[in-house]
Amino acid sequence: MIDTPEQVYTVTAVNRMARYTLEESFSSVWVEGEISNYHHHQSSGHRYFSIKDDQSQLSCAMWRSQAANLKFEPKDGLKVLVNGSLTIYERGGRYQLSAKRMLPSGKGELELAFRQLKEKLEKEGLFDPSVKKELPAYPMKIGVVTSPTGAVIHDIIRVVKRRNPRMGIILWPSEVQGDIAPTQLVEGINRLNEQGEADLIIIGRGGGSLEDLWAFNDERVVRAVFGSATPVISAVGHEVDITLSDLAADYSAATPSMAAEIAAWPLGDMFVTIKDYLSDMHRAVTDSWDYRKSRLDDLLRSPAMARPEAMLENRYQYLDQSIRLLHLLSEKRFNTFREAAALGASRLEALSPLAVLARGYSVTRREKDKVLLRSVKDIDPESRIETGLKDGWIVSTVNTVRKKK
Repeated sequence: MIDTPEQVYTVTAVNRMARYTLEESFSSVWVEGEISNYHHHQSSGHRYFSIKDDQSQLSCAMWRSQAANLKFEPKDGLKVLVNGSLTIYERGGRYQLSAKRMLPSGKGELELAFRQLKEKLEKEGLFDPSVKKELPAYPMKIGVVTSPTGAVIHDIIRVVKRRNPRMGIILWPSEVQGDIAPTQLVEGINRLNEQGEADLIIIGRGGGSLEDLWAFNDERVVRAVFGSATPVISAVGHEVDITLSDLAADYSAATPSMAAEIAAWPLGDMFVTIKDYLSDMHRAVTDSWDYRKSRLDDLLRSPAMARPEAMLENRYQYLDQSIRLLHLLSEKRFNTFREAAALGASRLEALSPLAVLARGYSVTRREKDKVLLRSVKDIDPESRIETGLKDGWIVSTVNTVRKKK
């Protein structure tokens, strides 16, 4: 007889107990390995992958809520540090790591994210110099998207008012650091485009670390800068700082003050330029007047103006000479033609059959068909013939035909 076990567990219960035990014992562990079989489930947003070393591998799952905090895009072959809790997927009985955080191993997370996004947007052409818009030469209003309390807006106002007090500045306040900053920066760029009052847009902030400037590396902000119908100057950080917004903008200024120098055309220089233009125009008009007056004076002093009928007399004389020459040529050509015609007529007269008849000769033909007789073979006895003389025809009947012996 087989002994009955004291307690029997279902498969689900065993997997559940094992899961609880693992999660309590390994609630937060860091594991280093190389990503393989990475899959981003598009509909759910969850990520499934394995991390491995040269001897083993560990299945991992990162849920959408944790994956939303990733600064970079994981991919196969990337060495990473993964933090999470060990657990068991009860339905499949599979041991795995429920990932909460992931960092690139040996390289900063933001640095890797920057490089990955830069490569992606560069392939799409967002940094192509050939598609950048020209900055307007004489903008009258500048839109500025930045913090209303930072030093950036004060520097821009100071430079603009110094160079051109008549220029207007439209400030769209925005956070320039933190999670909310990208949304507000995008909204500022889009709203200034919709309003259409600004001829130029400056986005910027002061210097800082890569993390401080990260809002200007956000993909949403970079695409808004690239897609702006109004030209954009990016002025983020100091000269050594480079953000993806700088690369996508139509112009990148080393500092916000330099952006203001570029945007604000100097009013004083414009007055000097206008004065130079007016001076050049006055000189050009004066020179033209003097030249035309000189030409007119020369014309009035010319013989044609002093005695204009002389011009007509010369024309009349030339016309008379031309007509006389035409008559001479016409008469000569007519005489030549008449002589040639007379010569041709005499030649035709010599060749004419009538001339032959006039010398006593005659021509004979059959009466019925008017065919000329050239041989006795062409006529039969009793046929009727016509004999042509110089002054008429004789009609007769042939009695006999004699051939030459």
